[in-house]
Amino acid sequence: MKIAIIDYDIGNLRSVEKAFTSQGLPAEVTKDEQVIRAADKLVLLGVGAFGYAMESLRKYGFDKLIHEAAAAGKPIIGLCVGLQMLFDEGHEFGVHQGLGLLPGKVIKFADDVRVPHVGWNQISYRNGSSQHPIFCGLPDESFYYFVHSYYCEPADAACVMGETDYSLRYASICGRSNVIGVQFHPEKSQETGLRLLKNFAEM
Repeated sequence: MKIAIIDYDIGNLRSVEKAFTSQGLPAEVTKDEQVIRAADKLVLLGVGAFGYAMESLRKYGFDKLIHEAAAAGKPIIGLCVGLQMLFDEGHEFGVHQGLGLLPGKVIKFADDVRVPHVGWNQISYRNGSSQHPIFCGLPDESFYYFVHSYYCEPADAACVMGETDYSLRYASICGRSNVIGVQFHPEKSQETGLRLLKNFAEM
């Protein structure tokens, strides 16, 4: 079993790699197309602006590799902006096309809300997702660490696996089939985050 953390020059790649390897999980940060194709599972993470992240991903052609992996049924997890990139489009400094693996868009919190949303907050499971293997051993209402100013607005409520309260109740975990994304930073979320990454590796 091999986990590829896609290196497209965005995000705290080594911190995520260390989070996996600290659990004895074989994860590798890589730009190598063959390594990504051969991996059993893919990790897409990101920070900063949605449009810039997508531009960087496409520059390397990794958007196509992600679509190939999704079609092949390989587990894929998006972290923070990585979750947002799974959606159709992001509304940050214009409208930018996402990967389109999940239906919906990414929008900014209201002007009267303090952003970024930084710190610990809870996840409430939705649509029976507490039974999903990625949440094994993780109770409902567990705390995770967030840093973001935009949030996902899914077009299909069925893909909402968890919600968080921050001025409104928004989708903080989304997915369908083999594709899952989380708005928080598992690598900064102590035991709960590490457990989630371990569960993903064992899916």
